[in-house]
Amino acid sequence: MDQSQEHSEKVKDVSLQELKARLAEFARVRDWEQYHSPRNLLLALVGEVGELSEIFQWKGEVEKGLPNWSSDEKEHLEEELSDVLLYLVQLADVCGLDLGKAALSKILKNAQKYPPSATR
Repeated sequence: MDQSQEHSEKVKDVSLQELKARLAEFARVRDWEQYHSPRNLLLALVGEVGELSEIFQWKGEVEKGLPNWSSDEKEHLEEELSDVLLYLVQLADVCGLDLGKAALSKILKNAQKYPPSATR
């Protein structure tokens, strides 16, 4: 696939708000909200992190960009990363938290805690 084809197939940037809304609708139409307690979502998230970990378990260190991985391996990784993200977004939503705002706040706190001069 050349770069122009790859670019044309890219989806627009998706916000956490859009993911949250789509996940809520997905659960609502299936009547799954009753199962989506913070505890249940956390346990599902942990399970997905385990599946994500299995992908890397016996590979040792891998290069950035995964140049030696097959397209099937990369697709599997995308799916497991997506599962983790979706459960995380859903967990934050059910807990009434703004995950995007919290993440930006955490970056700022880390910047103060670890100034550039401390890492050199």
